Parts: sequence; C-alpha cells; structure tokens
Amino acid sequence: KILVRERERFTKKSCVKMSYKILQVSVLLLLGLILSSFNLAYVVICEVPLLFFLLAQKKKKNVDPTERAIFITGCDSGFGHFLAKQLDGMGFTVFAACLFPEGDGAQKLRMECSHKLNVIKLDVTLDEDVAKAKEFVESHLPAKGLWGIVNNSGISTWGEVEWKTIQDYQKIADVNLFGSIRTTIAFISLIRKYRGRMVFMSSLYVHISCSLTSAYTLTKRGLTAFCDSLRIEMKKFGVQVSMIEPGNFSPATRIQPQHTAEEVWSKLSEENKSTYKWEYIKEVTELIKQELQNGNANVNEVIEAIVDALTSATPKAHYRVASALEKVLVFLCIHFPAYVTDKIAQALNSSNFNSQCQKYIYILSSFPSLWKIFSIISSIQ
Repeated sequence: KILVRERERFTKKSCVKMSYKILQVSVLLLLGLILSSFNLAYVVICEVPLLFFLLAQKKKKNVDPTERAIFITGCDSGFGHFLAKQLDGMGFTVFAACLFPEGDGAQKLRMECSHKLNVIKLDVTLDEDVAKAKEFVESHLPAKGLWGIVNNSGISTWGEVEWKTIQDYQKIADVNLFGSIRTTIAFISLIRKYRGRMVFMSSLYVHISCSLTSAYTLTKRGLTAFCDSLRIEMKKFGVQVSMIEPGNFSPATRIQPQHTAEEVWSKLSEENKSTYKWEYIKEVTELIKQELQNGNANVNEVIEAIVDALTSATPKAHYRVASALEKVLVFLCIHFPAYVTDKIAQALNSSNFNSQCQKYIYILSSFPSLWKIFSIISSIQ
C-alpha cells in the first residue's frame, strides 16, 4: 500500500512539474516576443524547437525503483535519515550508512522501514570503512544493481578565520569534501556499470559570500567544483550527476552546533580577545543562534529534490532549495559586482537584516507577474 501511495504521489508531482515547465516556456516566449517587437521569424525559430522539447519530455518516464539499490551516507539524522525512509517506502533497496549503527537514528530506521533497508557502519574519513561498505553493498545488490549514491555526510562549524586552527579546517574538509570524494571513487564503477545517478549535498551558500563560515563554505565550493568536473566526465557513460543546494535548514538537520559566548571566548587566544572584545563575541553568538532558529524545519522540499535527481528522466545539474530571501541573495551575488555583494555580506551580520529584507520581499511579491518571472528565472539551472 505504501509503494502504491508513493507512486501515485510522484505521478501527480510529475504532472505538476510538466505544467510548470510549460509555464516557464510560455513566460520566456512572451518575454522574447516583447524584446523582439513581435518578430515572426523569432517565434518560428524558438517555438518549434521548444514544442519538440515538450513533446519529448512527455514520452520519458521516471525510474522504476523495483530491484534497484541506493547507497546513502550520513543516515543517522537529518536529510539522510528522512531520505532513507522515503526511498524505502518507494520500493528501492536502501543501504543506509550511519556513523553510529547502534545509535538512535539507525535503530529507528531498522524499526520503521522494510527488510529492504540495510544499515551499514561508515565513517567517510576512513578508507577501511568505505572498503567494507562497498564489499557489503556488492554482495547484497538486487537484480538491477546499484542505481544511485547520495553523498550526504556533512558537519559544520562557524567562526572568524583567526579563531580557527588548520586542524579545524582539516577536520571539516575530511568529512564534507574528501569524505564525498572517497566514497565516490569507491562506488563509481558500480554506478557506471548500471548507468545510474550520483547526488551530492552542497549548500546554497556557495554562491553567497559571508563571514564566519569560511571553513564550511570552502568545503562546499570545493565539492561543487568536483561535481561539475565529474558530471561532464560521466556523461559519456550515461551517468547523471546532480548537486543539491539547500538553504538554511538548520532546525531540520542540526548540522550547526550551538555554542555559548562563554564557550567561544574561552577558546580564543589572548591576542584575539584583545582584538575582538567580549561584546563582539556576544553579538555574533546571538546572531548565529537567531539564524539557526530561523531556518526551515521542514525537510520535504530537500527530500523531493534528491528523489527527483535519482528518479527523474531528466534530472537537473543543480537543485536550489531555499526561501525567497535566500534566492534573492543568490541572484544578487551571482549577477552583481563584488562591491555590492560585499555590502550584502556585511549586512548579513546585522541582527535586523532579515526583518529589513522581508519588507522588500513583501513589496516584490505584491506584484504577482514580476515575482513569477523572477521565480522562473531563478529556477532555471
């Protein structure tokens, strides 16, 4: 019953996606007509290829999960945990890799999912763990093999560059960047064999330059560059590579640990204490606390994006899953010069930044046509 219900839900979702695609094309054609002063030649040249494109999209079907396996890292909690449940409900054979296979998250997966879900111990920073995980997966593959791998493991930290040591940077890079590369190298031959999918968890903040997040952002930017190269290399084998770029989902993932101002202050050197002062430490600690609380607690949008990357006949290269404010920030940071984006980065450290920006978002959203055009342009990857 669960499998039937999930298939019906994703069939409806596919219809909605097609309607949205038609809307995108219609808006772009309308804009083209306006810009070309209703030039008939432009309409003929652009509309015919787009029509064939839409017809071709209708003929393609989503991937059948029957006898196909998905390998997911970081399933103890957060996105990986909920994704494992979702894919199990859809009928996939799921290999859920957990750092703590006897922990609460792994135990919940065993109790709440079907016999087709397998919990595997995996520390992505250890070569021997990755080798053992691959050996287990190979010996338990269903008839149609390993269809997808989702590199989801990740940790986070915050603080100014001066407050960190090289060991702090190495620790987060070992998990977020080299951990994903390590599992990719190990499983790439299996994915290539079955012409499957590879999905990586990045962050929307690879496009937004801001202070206090250098350690986390550099790993995600590095991962994005790695995936862009990998995507091109894998095309000749029929393997699709996608990058998921979530915005602030801290309440859902709890990836960012909370620290008190006293804890941060106690770890600073005497020189840093004299430079940054206690008042500044209190201010940025409160700012981080507010940001963590204001994030999205609903993981459904991110899970749907990952599922689409794994099952869609035409998966995107990049999936940006974020609030309206975050999308506006990305748009500005990509298309505006550095002196503008630097001002934005400085404003992000302001405690009243969100409330100020929400006023402008409200004004923009009060013009439905303008807001719709912006949303469509922002969604095209």
